[in-house]
Amino acid sequence: MKLYSLSVLYKAEHKAVLLKAAYDVSSFSFFQRSSVQEFMTFTSQLIVERSAKGSRASVKEQEYLCHVYVRNDSLSGVVIADSEYPSRVAFTLLEKVLDEFSKQVDRSEWPNGCPASIYYTALDGYLSTYQNPREADPMSKVQAELDETKIILHSTMESLLERGEKIDDLVSKSEVLGIHSKAFYKTARKQNSCCAVM
Repeated sequence: MKLYSLSVLYKAEHKAVLLKAAYDVSSFSFFQRSSVQEFMTFTSQLIVERSAKGSRASVKEQEYLCHVYVRNDSLSGVVIADSEYPSRVAFTLLEKVLDEFSKQVDRSEWPNGCPASIYYTALDGYLSTYQNPREADPMSKVQAELDETKIILHSTMESLLERGEKIDDLVSKSEVLGIHSKAFYKTARKQNSCCAVM
């Protein structure tokens, strides 16, 4: 999972104005970096220009996903990430950045601003922090822990079967299961094996 750019823009009448941006182009060759960065800026502006106010969208371009959020006040944000990066985390980041930006940068500066004239320094930090969505976003961390628990449970069941123990033997030896439960298991097992053979 990788984040490549995080941009704040203003959606004007006929164009999108880049206010501030942060890029991570370290995974590209040295000679491609400036071109890649320019293309990301172009793509971000194009997506904001073509998006309606008050909308959120994810646009796929080859193996990349561009997540855009255009607020009703025309302040907009774009995250460019690989296709594995969770959309929910990208939109959480955009909402956080745009809220903070709107509090720190006066609204009168948005329509005519440019990266050199806007004072907002948090983008590089956010781009770095959110490279690992599990660490940056509490919900992703909880989901990852749940996924790991699920994997542990599955591998425990597989390890029981790998030691030569069969579920059939465990069921027949069980003192917890009643006669009806054991009979139900055997009937279900027979029906499933008949279906598997066909």
